[in-house]
Amino acid sequence: MKKKMILTGLFGALVGVALSTLITLAISLMHNNGYYYAVVPELIAFCGSEVSAMLLQTLCSMLYGAIWAAASQIWSIESWSLLKQTLVHLIVCSSGTLPIAYFMWWMPHTLIGFGCYFGLFFAIYAAIWLIEYSLMKRRVNLLNRQLKAHNQA
Repeated sequence: MKKKMILTGLFGALVGVALSTLITLAISLMHNNGYYYAVVPELIAFCGSEVSAMLLQTLCSMLYGAIWAAASQIWSIESWSLLKQTLVHLIVCSSGTLPIAYFMWWMPHTLIGFGCYFGLFFAIYAAIWLIEYSLMKRRVNLLNRQLKAHNQA
């Protein structure tokens, strides 16, 4: 389990960098002025240069992706209830996500910014969880119907 978690985390680190790069590219395209905005100005000021800020953001994006990918292994612990899996996954991901988002200035450093970030985080998490739960429930029902039909034949 630990080896799989580590390998999944390493893959997630690469995905984290790729997504971070795609997000900054999309933001730059939305500005529509021909410039690439790799990092936010506050992070450049904190790091002292754009290159240092980009390096730090890349490392943090790797960590961000690794946390989410490694945390996905929580869903394979069959001895845990769905509630326990969900709560542990949510705690691991949110406690890993918040410090990175705060430190990288991906959210305003105000109480309102913190609240908006967490509200959005939980709304997206809940929406994805509900979609995944519904899809899984549909698959289980289909398998049960197929098993029942097979047993009756």
